[in-house]
Amino acid sequence: MDRGMTTYPPSPWRLTAHAYVGVFLVPRARLPAPHSTETKPITIFGRGIVAAAWFVYEEPSPLIYNEVMGTLLVRKGWRPLVSITDMWVDSVASRDGGRALWGIPKELAEFELEPHASYEAVTDGVRIGSLEVLKSRQLPIAVPMGFSCGQDRAGRLLITKVRGKGRFGLFQGRWTFAVRGPLGYLNGRKPLLSLAARS
Repeated sequence: MDRGMTTYPPSPWRLTAHAYVGVFLVPRARLPAPHSTETKPITIFGRGIVAAAWFVYEEPSPLIYNEVMGTLLVRKGWRPLVSITDMWVDSVASRDGGRALWGIPKELAEFELEPHASYEAVTDGVRIGSLEVLKSRQLPIAVPMGFSCGQDRAGRLLITKVRGKGRFGLFQGRWTFAVRGPLGYLNGRKPLLSLAARS
């Protein structure tokens, strides 16, 4: 890991990773605030759409690190965007680059993981959460995907396109979130959808 590295690559970052994502429906009153005040949560019958995700960035990525995040589906007018409300990494370079380039509120955390089996993260002695992967299946071929993030950077909305390609699929897993942790609003909730992605 590059915890001590203070420089970061220029945009764009061409990253290779595997990931596990859970999509949750959360009552409006329990939703995290969008990162930019210029956006509003998208709600369905009083519930917002939140995703929690674990990423492991691998070779040949310019930075090698682990990541866990919480995101909220928002809109700017009628345009849907992903708002990254919380993110933790174990790389100083990733933290500093994410904040400076795209307005992502990255913080540092400590990770314990066994790839494709178990993931856990702690920040400042406070447990964020964990995931145990029980079973997963991916498509045999890689398919493209894309979305746009809407973040506050220096008081203005910054919209960044994210594009990628990978083998996507579904998985069964056991999600846990610390009640008093930063993603505590997801404690006890079961995901509506659990997605896995490789490469």
